[in-house]
Formats: sequence, structure tokens, C-alpha cells
Amino acid sequence: MLRAAGSQQQATLVELFFDLVVVFALNRVVAFSTSGFGSDSVAEQWTTVVEGSLLILPLIWVWSRTAYLTARFEPRRGGAQVTVLATAFGLLLLGTAVPGAFDASAMAFAGIYVVLQAGGSLVTVIAIRGHPLRILYLRSACWFCLSAAPWLLGAIMHGYAQIALWSLAVAVDLGSARLGWPVPGLGRQRASAWAYFPDHLADRYRQLLLIALGETILAVGIAYTNESGFHSPTNTVGLVIAFLTTVLLWRIYFHTAGELFGEAVKSAKNPASLGRTAGTAHLAMIMGVVGTAVGHELVQTHATTTRTYPAWLAVIVGGPIAYVAGRALLEWVVFSRIALRRLLGIGALLLLAIPLAFAPPLAAVAVVTVVLLGIAVADAQRSVRHPDDAPAPPR
Repeated sequence: MLRAAGSQQQATLVELFFDLVVVFALNRVVAFSTSGFGSDSVAEQWTTVVEGSLLILPLIWVWSRTAYLTARFEPRRGGAQVTVLATAFGLLLLGTAVPGAFDASAMAFAGIYVVLQAGGSLVTVIAIRGHPLRILYLRSACWFCLSAAPWLLGAIMHGYAQIALWSLAVAVDLGSARLGWPVPGLGRQRASAWAYFPDHLADRYRQLLLIALGETILAVGIAYTNESGFHSPTNTVGLVIAFLTTVLLWRIYFHTAGELFGEAVKSAKNPASLGRTAGTAHLAMIMGVVGTAVGHELVQTHATTTRTYPAWLAVIVGGPIAYVAGRALLEWVVFSRIALRRLLGIGALLLLAIPLAFAPPLAAVAVVTVVLLGIAVADAQRSVRHPDDAPAPPR
């Protein structure tokens, strides 16, 4: 079942099929967040920011665990394919539970997630008995069983108690992984797939970012069709700006660093550590893309609103800020530097957030697009001056 040394590193069709389900799950998070932001209550709007984050992190963590699994195990074999397809079905059910995750479907969301993570780890432990990797999955299963308590307990709570318990569960899941899933008697040694299959994981993370960008187009396109068709000039301008913003996000990512980070990790002194940093950078960018998608859908559903609420501004401006920050971290992974233009772009967005609070949402997304355009143009100018940039990861 394990990958051989000469195994092809490109993503397989079963992995691409799995990504289709991820698109649906992300779309449900965007729809959930947009609905919550429609409330007139400021407290509910800010609660939606937290709830949306708590929903997207488990979804991305399920995707990441599956990507690591197909990096270690041969995805062209039947056993791995069945595992990926079963996880895809579980993720589909998880996505269907998103709209009511903080209401009637809370137990469904928590229960499905626990089964996917703890159950999936235990199944892997049984499947690879006798192999050293078994200890790694056994340790992760122990921690997933521990986090199951706040997940399931939170599902029977309501309001801030549920948010607090699920925040604790997410912290346990992500924090224990960062520490190497330490368990007394079983150790805490990491066995990162980045050290052995960096090309495959880099390819998978690039595809994850692409499907997130694709979900942005899907969300705003559906909202535009449902709200106005081709009749409202405001919605049409919003659609054009959403498309341009998505193109710019794509361009900013793939400008050198997005294409070369697999080579950088492979040539690093500590590829496992650098690969985990690259994964963190992509998590920040995915969060940013989802926030940006929510912002553009708000423009479609509240086209006539004359000012932008602070919570709306948190996603309209905060989404691109998170994206650029993640992209800056990825640049450090590849070139051991962070370009000044990215820091200036983040600073500009933070400063512009103050006057944009008094402008309509359409104006806010338009200004954000102009800032992203400035970063993309500066990237293009650097490419002209330095056409042969090569990976130079931190030592």
C-alpha cells in the first residue's frame, strides 16, 4: 500500500474527484457566512466571523489529512482509493451539515468529523499493522479521540458555550499535530511526508488553492444569477470586480513562489519543517480566499446598502490581508525573503479600512482590487528585472 520510491508524484484522478467535494463544502461555508452577515444585529455579524472560521478549519484539516495519506500510500491502489472515496462521502455529509452546524445539525457535523478523523486514523492503524507508520497513526487517533469530547459536548450546547468548546477542539486538533501528537509510551517523533514526497504535496496544495479560487467564482456567479440576472448595473459591476479580484489572487500566488515552492522544500535542509510552514501559508491563503468570496457575495446580496458594517469589512478587507500575508510567508519559504510590496499592500489595506467603513460594499471591494492590482504589477516588474529567480529556501 505504501508509495514506492519511483511512484509518480502527480495527483491522481481519485484525488481530483475528492477535490470536487471540497468545492461543495467550501461553498456551504460561504453561503452560511453570507446568510449570517445579513442579520441586523452587530453581535450576530461578528459571531458569524468566528463561526465561519470554526467551520472552515475542520474542513481544511480533513483535506490536509487526506493529502498526507495519498502522499504516503499509493493512490492508484484499490485500498487507498476506497479510503479517499469514503472520506469524500464523509466530507459531502459534513458539507450538508454546515448550514445548521450551530443549530439543528450540530451533532451531525461534530459526529461526522470525529468519525472521519478518529475513525480514519484507527482504520489506518489496522490496515498497516506491523509497519512503523502505525505508531504515528495510533498517536493521532489518541488525540482525535481526546478532541472528540469537546466536539461532541459542544454539539449539545448552544451559543457561546458551543463556540468555546469547538474552539478548544480545533486548538487540540491543530496544536497536537504541530507538536507531533505526543503520547506517553508512544513518543512524539514526526514522520512528515514532506521529507519524502514534497512534489506530490506541493501539487496538492496548489490544487487546493485553485479550487478555493474556483469556489469564489461559483459563489458570486450563483448569487448574481439569483439576485439580479443581467438587470442590475451594481450587481454586474460587482461581478466584474469579483472576477478581476480572483484573477489577481491567482496571479499573485503563481508569480514564481507558487510554482517553485515544491522545489524549495525538496532542496531545504529540513524539508519537513519547511513543508509544514508552507502548509500554514496555504491555510492562511485559503481562509483569505473564503473571506474574499463572502465579501463579494455580500455585494451581490446587499447591492443597495449605503455603508459597510465593520464585520463585513472584516471579510472584505481582512480576507485579502490574510491572503497576502500567507503569500508573503510562502515567499519566505521559497526565497528566504518577504517582498516590501506585500507589506505595503497589507499596510494600505489596513489604512483604507477606516474610510471604507463609511463607503458602500461595492466601493470597498473595488478599492481592495486596486491594491491587489498594484501588488500584481509590482510582481510583474520584478520578473522583468529578475527573470531567473531560483529557489533559495532558509537554511
